[in-house]
Amino acid sequence: MNRARTEQPQFAVIGCGLIGRKRVLALGKHPPLRYTCDLDAARAADLAKLAAGCTAVTDYRVVLADPAVDALIVSTLNASLAPITLAAVRAGKHVLVEKPGALRAEQLREIQAAAAITGARVRIGYNHRFHPALQKARELIDSGALGPLMFLRGRYGHGGRKGYDREWRADPALSGGGELIDQGVHLIDLAGWFLGHFPKVEGHATTYFWDMRVDDNAFLSLRTAAGQTAWLHVSCTEWKNLFSLEIYGRDAKLAIDGLGGSYGVERLTYYKMLPEMGPPETTAWEFPRGDESWAIETRAFVDDIVHGRDPQPGLAEGIRVLEVVEAIYAKGEGKGQ
Repeated sequence: MNRARTEQPQFAVIGCGLIGRKRVLALGKHPPLRYTCDLDAARAADLAKLAAGCTAVTDYRVVLADPAVDALIVSTLNASLAPITLAAVRAGKHVLVEKPGALRAEQLREIQAAAAITGARVRIGYNHRFHPALQKARELIDSGALGPLMFLRGRYGHGGRKGYDREWRADPALSGGGELIDQGVHLIDLAGWFLGHFPKVEGHATTYFWDMRVDDNAFLSLRTAAGQTAWLHVSCTEWKNLFSLEIYGRDAKLAIDGLGGSYGVERLTYYKMLPEMGPPETTAWEFPRGDESWAIETRAFVDDIVHGRDPQPGLAEGIRVLEVVEAIYAKGEGKGQ
């Protein structure tokens, strides 16, 4: 049974593409990185150069067999996330697995059952929670600055690129779906973080533009048991990259826009309703320094291991997100369904 550690855990990264590289850079020199692993030997070797003493391999089973490895970062294609994570958890390794963590909620439930036996801790890589505007929003809500929450509205989208509909994300066997299981899961996770569980799920996913068997747009209306609503739209026909999340309380509203880079400067605006109503009192924050969410999330995972705490978001949150995705896909609307 795994327990909290007093020393820094030793890591391996499985999947050395763009996200794997982000994770290695976020990990830094401490804790140490022992392995990089990828089916592409050259890619694994190139990433291994970033960490002194790191060994590049092409078979993740080599990593699992090394007792010196305490934790894995799994950043492969969607279809490989759950099988590798399950094998790692059964081997007693802690795992930070990229969103959505699996193709189906049932796969995460199987990992959850295995983790209960071995004591392995699993964090789902929903790094958007660690963006500064989202962290500030969480702080304001927890302070009571918005009063009781009523509903939220979220939009997230991009415009793809030439050949987008021929990439792995357009293959349902590899991706599990389209825009809903890609960017959509981030919005579902954030909505759940602020409002809670959604027993009522309505909406549809469809394909308007791209020549692919998966969805390029999804529209969701999610409701908590208390009736709070999350109204979400995700799209890869947005053309101009967009992130917008608005959270409405009885006393005030928060508006989060941008994520940095091509999504624009990250901003948070707080609109406080005055006793006489009318134009609200407005306070705004900008966060122009770039995206440090990967590093903050990685440090949180290290703390999970060192302090023996349950990751947030973990498997329970990942399961609830995929249950929403599956409910929408089960409706069978759109070319990709």
